[in-house]
Amino acid sequence: MNDEANTPVEVGDDDLRLTAAKGVSRREFLAMGATVAALGAASCVAPAAPATPTALPPAKETPRPLSVLPSGQRRIIAASPPVYETPLDQVQGLITPTPLFFLRNHVATPIIDVKTWRLKVEGSAVEKPMELTFDDLLNLPSRSQLSWVECAGNGRSFFDKFGGKVAQGGQWRLGGISVAEWTGVPLSEVLKKAGVKSNAVDVLLEGLDQAKVGRPIPIKAAMEPHVMLAYSMNGESLPPDHGFPVRAIVPGWIGVANIKWLGHIAVEDKPVKTRFNTDLYIMKGPDYPYQPSLSLQNIKSAVALPWEATLKAGSRIVRGFAWSAYGKIAKVEHSLDGGKTWKPAVLLEPNTPFVWARWEFPWQAAPGNHTIMIRATDEKGNAQPDKVPWNEQGYLYNAVISHPVKVE
Repeated sequence: MNDEANTPVEVGDDDLRLTAAKGVSRREFLAMGATVAALGAASCVAPAAPATPTALPPAKETPRPLSVLPSGQRRIIAASPPVYETPLDQVQGLITPTPLFFLRNHVATPIIDVKTWRLKVEGSAVEKPMELTFDDLLNLPSRSQLSWVECAGNGRSFFDKFGGKVAQGGQWRLGGISVAEWTGVPLSEVLKKAGVKSNAVDVLLEGLDQAKVGRPIPIKAAMEPHVMLAYSMNGESLPPDHGFPVRAIVPGWIGVANIKWLGHIAVEDKPVKTRFNTDLYIMKGPDYPYQPSLSLQNIKSAVALPWEATLKAGSRIVRGFAWSAYGKIAKVEHSLDGGKTWKPAVLLEPNTPFVWARWEFPWQAAPGNHTIMIRATDEKGNAQPDKVPWNEQGYLYNAVISHPVKVE
């Protein structure tokens, strides 16, 4: 293979002009747009004119909202750009209600007019470059699926909490993951329509946000049936914060690969490099001399209780979640004595790939301070370790943690 064929394709970060939302036909988006408009109007209402004309100060421009919907019950890790963590104790089943779905945006939420939105498909390994409208996308074969999306930095705060060394970035506990039902078009359908050449290597997915967040995935991954261009979330149109009108869903991959506000796909015959797989979302640290780029997530588990929860003494059921990018969860164990002994938790159905598994176990909670430790293993034999090496950007923390609980 010649050197030219292996030369990375460099993708820049040019500014992009976004249009304000107007006249969107979907009821949900209209409602959201009305909310934002009302907020903006409320800040710009002029007072009643006085009897004697006076000069009014110049009107201040209403800034574009960082997020369209309020944080609600989600824990605010950062406000600008918005980073909101899912309260796992409030999730009652497999699906995370949309108002509780975690949020991690690199920039302010763009407001996009679906009537003028276009998806551009091109690249050196495409036979028929094309542009698709939203209606074009709706007329392609669709599918629905449950799958989680998880931030690469989920669990980052525990590098400091249990390792004594702070990592860069938002200090997530374990609520940087959520599960939704997604409906959309398999990416493979769009690529087949464009005519992918046999020498295709990478598929770049790029958003219409100001940062032009772009992340390549290998052509083999892009052709998997569960990798989709989603236009619906939990039975409704995508909310603006979660990528309206179209986002990528790449099950098992780190969150940044699930590009929001998708507007550009490039299929290339060379490896694609962007700052989101060369500078960001790579492993930096003493244990990672080659600074590998991240792709799949790892295995994790979480207790569905508030951090430092306070409970009443007595008999209760402790519940939580476990998940892995490599397959179904095979077992979950719990320890109430600091890891000296481990007992099995009950795995609840359904237990399917790319969807977290629910688990539970009974506990006779006595007064005092306790820790609950959970350890998950998947069907490929991957298990949570006792500790993980620190990395500069705090990615992929999946060690067994001690969840503090006070019983009164």
